[in-house]
Formats: sequence, structure tokens, C-alpha cells
Amino acid sequence: MPSTTMPSTTEIEVPRGLKGVVVTETELGDVRGLEGFYRYRQYSAIDLAEQRTLEDVWHLMLLGELPDAPARAAFLARATPLRRLPDALRPLLPALAASTAHGGPLATLGAALSVAAADRGIRPLYDTAPEQRIEDALFATALVPTVLTALHRLQQGRQPVEPRDDLGYAANYLYMLTGEEPGPAEARAIEQYLISTVDHGFNASTFTARVIASTGADLVACLVGGLGALSGPLHGGAPSRALDTLDAIGTPDRIDGWIREHVLAGDRIMGFGHAVYRTEDPRSRMLRGVAESFGGELVDLAVQVETRVEAILAELKPGRELHTNVEFYAGVVMHLCGLPREMFTPTFAAARAIGWSANILEQAADPKIIRPAARYTGPAAPQPLPTA
Repeated sequence: MPSTTMPSTTEIEVPRGLKGVVVTETELGDVRGLEGFYRYRQYSAIDLAEQRTLEDVWHLMLLGELPDAPARAAFLARATPLRRLPDALRPLLPALAASTAHGGPLATLGAALSVAAADRGIRPLYDTAPEQRIEDALFATALVPTVLTALHRLQQGRQPVEPRDDLGYAANYLYMLTGEEPGPAEARAIEQYLISTVDHGFNASTFTARVIASTGADLVACLVGGLGALSGPLHGGAPSRALDTLDAIGTPDRIDGWIREHVLAGDRIMGFGHAVYRTEDPRSRMLRGVAESFGGELVDLAVQVETRVEAILAELKPGRELHTNVEFYAGVVMHLCGLPREMFTPTFAAARAIGWSANILEQAADPKIIRPAARYTGPAAPQPLPTA
């Protein structure tokens, strides 16, 4: 009987979860976990979040360079009209919104994008030229915030708010969500959050989008795959859960007891720890500063919880480097800017769609399909078929 471990092709042992395995080359960015640094192309992502606009970063990721003033104006003229809902999608949104409670906002967003892609006639990456791929990426990423906010408002029994051409990406997102023009502090805070989460190496959703892109599928199919991966609580679902932790603690006098109880029980403290960083997450550090610029009891509690979690973990789990990740202060910042918790992960998706699109475009230039192997560990084969 053949051995169940006999390889049919050459096998290469890799760690579970592909941890640390280099699967391709990229010019889009990387994460230096030991340094607490990550980049978008040749620039620090944090520098970009602190000094540039989301539109500038969008241009950088899709077109390869930061725009000067004329290039920025040309890019806005190209992308802004794409925010509007396609006519074919509008009558379908109420039914999609009604299904959100069952399928979740990211699944509903994926369905809406698929309809919009079919209406636009988006063709497989394999069959489209590079310039058309960029146009498709602009269309999809410009539409994501409009669809998300329209679906949310419809689910709340309110009518969608049309996008405004005079507002930037982040301000327009808040406007379409609330129906009111946001203050400059809130718009800039959300913009900084969005910029900081555009891309972050070969995370699960980015890798998923690139695997689909390697098949030559259309760009929106790749985005929908990324949305599916992002919907998982271990990837994109943590900002609201981190805020739930602060709610559960409630007041500063409960911090130590709550943390000790959950650490000793082996529970995961949401908003702490990262698969790559062994230092403080630079996104968390930046967003803590954004949160502190607003101030208030929630921010004070969050800072105290961060300090005590790290101290108690160092005491109870010595040798483990656990710090806040992006989700911890992201939830605080989004709450302070008026976003409901059910929109935290969708807002993350609005930013990450830009990074996914850039990765999809890069992957589309490589003709090699991503096709790893798995080791079979089931019963030995071939076995005789049982008698019917």
C-alpha cells in the first residue's frame, strides 16, 4: 500500500500559516517588525499619515509616486466623479441593506461591488491592459465609501446621502455617513486613520486578493475575496472588540482586577499583540496621539489600560513582548469622530481596498498563478470501494 506521506512532487517545508515565508517581490511596501516601522513604497506610512492627504497616498499606491499640485488636481478630476452610485445599483441597495443583518456589512459590500462591476463591464485582469486595470481600480476604490455609507443609512431607515465633489475622501465619507459636514478635526483624524491602514505587508486579506489576482480574475472579484478575509475577527474585526474591552472595564479602579482575571484565564486581550511587530505598533502610537488631541474620559481610560496591560503582562507573562496594535486606539478615534461600532471594520475596509487594489495591479503583471501544495494526512490510498 502506498505511504500517505510519499510526495508526488518536490515538497518544501514551511512554517504553519506561512509565517515569515517570502512568496513574491513587491514595490508597494513592507513591515519591519523588530523596528516598529512600515512603509508605502519608499515613504514612511506614518510620515504620510501625518503630512499628506488620503488622495495623495491613493495616487502613490496606484500610480507609483506622490503627486505634485497639477498631478493631484488631475487625479481628483479623474477619481471624484467615480464616487457616485451607478444607476443600475441604486434600486438594488434597499434589498442588500435589508440582508446586512444576516450577511454582515462586508458581505453586502461585496455583493454591491459585484453588481457595479458587472454593470460597468469590468473584464478579467488577464484580458485587460494595464491602463484599464488602473481605471477599474479607481472605479472600485472610489465607490467603496459611497456604497458602505448608503447601505448603513438604508439599514437605519434613512436615505443615502449623495457624495459631494468639494469634500476630500475622509470628510466626504463622514458626510455621507452622518448627513452633516464634519469638523476639520474629525475629518483629519479619520483621514489619518485611513492612511495608516491602507496597506500593511502580506496580511491575510492582501494575500487573498493577490491569490485571486494570480488566476486572472477581474479586479472586483479580487477585492471581494479580500473583504471575505478581512471579515474575520482575527483580522479586521478587532477595533470594536477593543472598545468593548474598555466598556467592560468601565472605570480606572477596575483596570487591574479585570486584566489579571482575563490574563490568568488565558483570554486574549483584544487590541494587544501583533503577528509581526515585536515593538510598539507605529500605527497605535500615532493614533494614540490623535486620540489625545481630543481628550476626555475615554481617552484617559484607554491610556491607563494600555499602561497597566503592558505592566501586568510583563509580570504574569515575562519575556513576551505585547503592546497595543492598531485596533486599540483606532476604535477610540473612530468613536470620538462619531462612527458607530458596526462601521469600524467597514471603515477599515474602505482604506484597505486601496492597498488591495495596488497589490492586485502588481500581481496582475506576474503571469504565474499562486498554487501551493498541501500534505495529505488522511487514510492510505487507494482503498477498495465499499460494497454498495
